[in-house]
Formats: sequence, structure tokens, C-alpha cells
Amino acid sequence: MMHADLIDQNDLLDQLRSLGFEVSSGASAEQACECAVRGLSEARAKALKGMVEQMYTSSATILPAVRQAIDKQLLPALMQFKQNSGA
Repeated sequence: MMHADLIDQNDLLDQLRSLGFEVSSGASAEQACECAVRGLSEARAKALKGMVEQMYTSSATILPAVRQAIDKQLLPALMQFKQNSGA
């Protein structure tokens, strides 16, 4: 359920879909993040980075499962992509 001050698994899936990532509706936060980081391109990495920055700097509370998925899947993949691309 979406609340203005709470980011849950459904919100994460919706945000990923709005960026053009194909995520199945039954996916967990971790599965969605794993899917999002497959085959990263410069544009996709930039979109994910922007999404994470927006989520982390907002006043919303990120549910623990969502934060854990971002911390374990998205952030390391984005760091690796940045290192590999020399950006």
C-alpha cells in the first residue's frame, strides 16, 4: 500500500517499471533489484542512480526489505558499473 511517507516493495516495483525496467508483479524487492541491474547501460545506470538518490533523500521511510535490496543489489552493481566504465 502506498503512503506518501512510506516506500514499500510495491512502490519500488512501480518506480522501476516507470523507468522502463521489466519487473514481474510477483517479484520481491530483491528479485526486482536483481532484474534491474542485469545488462546495465549508461542510461539505465543513470536512471537507477537517480531513483535511489531520490528515495534516500526524501523524507519517506524505506521499509527494511526495500532498503536491504537496494543496499545489496543496486548500490554494488552501480558502483561496479561506474568502476568498469571509468566514469
